[in-house]
Amino acid sequence: MPLRTISVIGSSEADEKTLKLADSVGQEIARRGVALVCGGLGGVMEAACRGAKRRNGVTIGLLPSDNKKDANQFVDIVIPTGFGYARNFLVARTGDAIIAIGGQAGTLSEMAIGWFSEKPVVAMVHSGGWAQRLAGSRIDDKRQDLVASAETPEQAVDAVFKALGWK
Repeated sequence: MPLRTISVIGSSEADEKTLKLADSVGQEIARRGVALVCGGLGGVMEAACRGAKRRNGVTIGLLPSDNKKDANQFVDIVIPTGFGYARNFLVARTGDAIIAIGGQAGTLSEMAIGWFSEKPVVAMVHSGGWAQRLAGSRIDDKRQDLVASAETPEQAVDAVFKALGWK
């Protein structure tokens, strides 16, 4: 069976509350035996990777630059794309599903890419940014489902497992 992956997306700059949430999401993903994919930089990405590593999880970072040294210290597999913001497409498409935490314009682009790629998109309700704005709504009318909303890391990962039929 191929490696299961969840992309965690969010801002490279976030407050302590959001970073703690990202850490907990990373821990929950790893606890369930799923690899975490992210943009490989700081903020939400680093916090989620740190959480995954606390649970001996696997982390994959798709960097915007072409320099492996730009990855945060908790990334196991570093993929330097050199694509700048275009790497957002890869982050969104690499995960079997997406969990959004906070986020600004880059996060919005990744949520939209996941949406039109027919991937489950889960948003952390109380994390601020685009995740909070889009939780429980549709990005457009091309899909009948909603951006799932989750209040806890467990609910977020449960929503992914349910949407994908994982056990």
